[in-house]
Amino acid sequence: MTSSSHADSDHEGWLPPCSHMVLLTEGSSTPFLAKTAISLLRYRGEDVVAVLDSENCGATAQQLFGTGGDIPVIASLDEVPEADSLVIGIAPPGGKVPHDWRPILFDAIRRNMDIVSSLHDFLSDDPELIEIAAYQNVRIVDVRRNNERDTSDCITFRPECLRIHTVGNDCSLGKMVTTLEMQRELSKRGFRAGFAATGQTGIMISGAGVPIDSVVADFVNGAAERLVQRMQNFDYLLIEGQGSIVHPRYSGVSLGLLHGCAPDGLILCYEVGREFIKGLDHIPITPFKKLIGLHEEIASCRHPCKVIGISMNSRLLDDAAADLERERVRKELGLPICDVYRHGPGELVDAAIKLKGELNS
Repeated sequence: MTSSSHADSDHEGWLPPCSHMVLLTEGSSTPFLAKTAISLLRYRGEDVVAVLDSENCGATAQQLFGTGGDIPVIASLDEVPEADSLVIGIAPPGGKVPHDWRPILFDAIRRNMDIVSSLHDFLSDDPELIEIAAYQNVRIVDVRRNNERDTSDCITFRPECLRIHTVGNDCSLGKMVTTLEMQRELSKRGFRAGFAATGQTGIMISGAGVPIDSVVADFVNGAAERLVQRMQNFDYLLIEGQGSIVHPRYSGVSLGLLHGCAPDGLILCYEVGREFIKGLDHIPITPFKKLIGLHEEIASCRHPCKVIGISMNSRLLDDAAADLERERVRKELGLPICDVYRHGPGELVDAAIKLKGELNS
């Protein structure tokens, strides 16, 4: 994966091919911190050759993260001479690379490995890293770096492209996973379905997209609009959601994305048992019916839209409790509902197909 460019600062959501990745999670291999690594193991496991974490070396990815099968956890890059890229696999608070990782980054570059990071702290602004990367003729790719500088034109998208957007009652509860699983299921059924990545991990999985939380506020809507415009040749376009319109910290990104992609249908995501907004324990979760009304009214300011299904994250429940919760919400809202891991995304995909039929009739 080498290139004549030592620091890719203009990729705008494009990621070079990475077919032999090492995921760096050194000392941070927890479900909260290593979300990027876990998602890459789950959705691009065939391209991962190892996880680098000396504290857990000798284990497998499956043992460490519950996914990834027999992919080894290693202590040194000496163990994977065929690797072509080192991928920062964590998303720590503050978005900075741990200082004690610098020797690992320099070692990877000396081995002619590209460095791929999705953090807010841009490695391609580091003079020392840039100097050695230029000498070794390798890339430093900051997935969140972008050049989006245009507002929305509120264009009309191709009507044959059904746009489905995942939204949530909070952040970090499964919007990306729901979007990916629906896209995969539609593809399995023979439909032309695309995944529009709007977050750093989604971009690293799909290879392209827009890092919407790093776009200047005025240009979020326009960036989302142009992403959909580039992908509107699909029959179904599944657009990854970010944050929540009712989260006081992240609502701006969520609203800009909602208006920019002008969805036909929404999938509302939630985690069972969460009572308060993540990081703000004095603000309660908004009730379903109010949340559905808010989303439908706000989205329809640009384009007619409705919630067509519910994606539940039931990771804290056993099967019996998950089934009871599913039936409770189904009765309350009268909408299809499933946990895409536990039950598969079939009900949500059926709802999307039904919506397309209604709009085309």
